[in-house]
Amino acid sequence: METSTSTLRRAAVALVAVATAVPLAGGAVPSSAAEPSIAAAMSALAADPGDSSKFGKLNAQIERLDKAYGGDLAKLKDARYAAKKALDESKVLQSDLNEARDLVAQLAASQYMTGGQDPTVSVITSDNPADLLSNVSLVSHLAQNKSAKVAQIQTLVTRQDKARQEAQQKITELQKEIRDLLAQKSRIRNLVKKYKPESPSVGMGGVTPRMLKVKNTIDMENGPFPTIGCVRSTGDPQDHGTGHACDFMVTTGGQMATGSAQSLGDRTAAYAIAHASALGIKYIIWRQRIYDLRSPGWRAMENRGGVTANHYDHVHISVF
Repeated sequence: METSTSTLRRAAVALVAVATAVPLAGGAVPSSAAEPSIAAAMSALAADPGDSSKFGKLNAQIERLDKAYGGDLAKLKDARYAAKKALDESKVLQSDLNEARDLVAQLAASQYMTGGQDPTVSVITSDNPADLLSNVSLVSHLAQNKSAKVAQIQTLVTRQDKARQEAQQKITELQKEIRDLLAQKSRIRNLVKKYKPESPSVGMGGVTPRMLKVKNTIDMENGPFPTIGCVRSTGDPQDHGTGHACDFMVTTGGQMATGSAQSLGDRTAAYAIAHASALGIKYIIWRQRIYDLRSPGWRAMENRGGVTANHYDHVHISVF
């Protein structure tokens, strides 16, 4: 049994054949007698010439820039909002045009099935929205059947074409905003580093000026950390008791550092060693090892019985 879809397709092909073989009203003959594909005959418009895919890629790029450039890029997101709004409008109008095109196909099928083919009818095959009503014979045929629909389709063609152009313009503007940001990458990253979130700190009263400088420098270059603890008098405070040491915590709750937390600790220890001379660092303890600048090199430490005691959750830094 033949489906309605196949009937519409047969009607479209038949009407195309008639249109390409028989002179039109006024004696004009189409310039090409080549029969177009069924897909072309049944699709008058290119629904989305890559705009959605392009917008999706730009959106993913914005999310990456957000992360790399220190948070919400409000100006860029405003441009994204404008592009999305224009693209959505274009899609809505395209849907309306698809419905109108279906009516054209139904009229053609109805005429085909009743055996009343009109040689002045042709099926639009162009991908250009402006061509939808460019064939005078089709306008004439529709005017006899659905004059109101003709006017509606013409309005939709104009609006959809304008909406698509606006969407493409907004996407172009969005691309420019992204290029401008990328061109300023170095300056922006310096700003991000300078004004990045500061780690919550405890025990800052009585910390020495040198230790305070080290704490601020390490935090700016490697942080933020879950917390930084400096001056304390409990337990075995050693340099903490005199304000000459801080603990840069990479986990909380006595949890062993793994993955990204361990990487943060590794980077912090390496940075402290590399800049020890300039900052006045005396020694670093990390993962049950000590690096003393007075006798350089990592040396294993005795097991003190716990994650925190063995410095598996924080980097300890002491200054002269």
